[in-house]
Amino acid sequence: MATETDYYELLEVSKTASGEEIKKAYRKLAMKYHPDRNPGDKEAENKFKAINQAYDVLKDPQKRAAYDRYGHQAFANGGMGGGNPFNGFDFNFGGGFSDIFSDIFSDFMGGGQRSSAQNYAQDGADLRYNLEITLEEAFSGVEKEIKIPTTVPCEDCNGHGTADGKEAPICPHCKGRGKIRTQHGFMIMETTCPNCHGEGRVVKNACKKCHGEGVIHSEKVLKVKIPAGVEDNTRMRIAGEGQSGIRGGENGDLYVFISVKEHELFMRDGANLYVKVPISMTCAALGGKIEIPDINGEKIEVEVPAGTQTDQQKRLSGQGMTVLRSAKRGDLFVKFRVETPTNLTQRQKELLEEFRNISKDENCQPEAKSFFDKIKDLFAA
Repeated sequence: MATETDYYELLEVSKTASGEEIKKAYRKLAMKYHPDRNPGDKEAENKFKAINQAYDVLKDPQKRAAYDRYGHQAFANGGMGGGNPFNGFDFNFGGGFSDIFSDIFSDFMGGGQRSSAQNYAQDGADLRYNLEITLEEAFSGVEKEIKIPTTVPCEDCNGHGTADGKEAPICPHCKGRGKIRTQHGFMIMETTCPNCHGEGRVVKNACKKCHGEGVIHSEKVLKVKIPAGVEDNTRMRIAGEGQSGIRGGENGDLYVFISVKEHELFMRDGANLYVKVPISMTCAALGGKIEIPDINGEKIEVEVPAGTQTDQQKRLSGQGMTVLRSAKRGDLFVKFRVETPTNLTQRQKELLEEFRNISKDENCQPEAKSFFDKIKDLFAA
């Protein structure tokens, strides 16, 4: 059971971790195992419940002290107050699941922007950028310059949104929580504070530069290095390059989603490349050599065996795509397509007619001979 697993191990922190370190580790794992991100995954759901239970205990100094001294027995049979059958989970709306899910949803809705008197700093939101590259760029790797719309803390007000650059006063209606709770019998309702609009603080005299937002909208230019061998739908995380945190909050991350354009000649499958090459009827019959382009821009000489049939493949080892984080390359598969000549001249028709007249020997077309032999057997049956 999840309750038998050490809470520090569940959150992947040491027993000496600070409250902020525990909170940061919890947020990371909660985002990873949240049911919305893992639909239908029962294992992820159980993991999500376990880390919530661990965080509910370790974020509370009193519960953590009891856990450090007595372990899970501190909460057995309703410990920490008695009579609680849920092993330490506190279902009053001043803590427990209420705070846990506030933490999670604040992450999903903008990178941790839950306002309160104790949590005045706001983390910047994560950003996404879609980047399209060519197959040649995916083969060799490339450095791209991208422009990202973002926000930066307002220098005039130090990110507080106030005209004097100082912290805005705590909202007297919600005491800095940003939410108002009302109880109707057994039901407890929670709504956004109408006085501060959920901010937890009230800006009376707004900064003229940012109009009270605390941030300035801007654009920054980044150089992104795409490694050789990158595949379609790859996601790259660039830490700290998302929206800027304000009032001491951490910057968000930038996620670059890479898509590779379809190539007019090559089709990719992992590290291997496939190319269809048309060859003449005479080349297929007699054999010969042809030149095809390599993905790196060079030319490759390919030998066509005599008697080559349509869709016959030839494998060229080490001529495919670059393998990610390796000096190796995949293979190139050349599929031959025998092309029947059209728009023949009179002389060409005469030569082909002559060829047909002298090609009565069925040994030169064994596949046709086998097929028509089966037809004869079918009608003879």
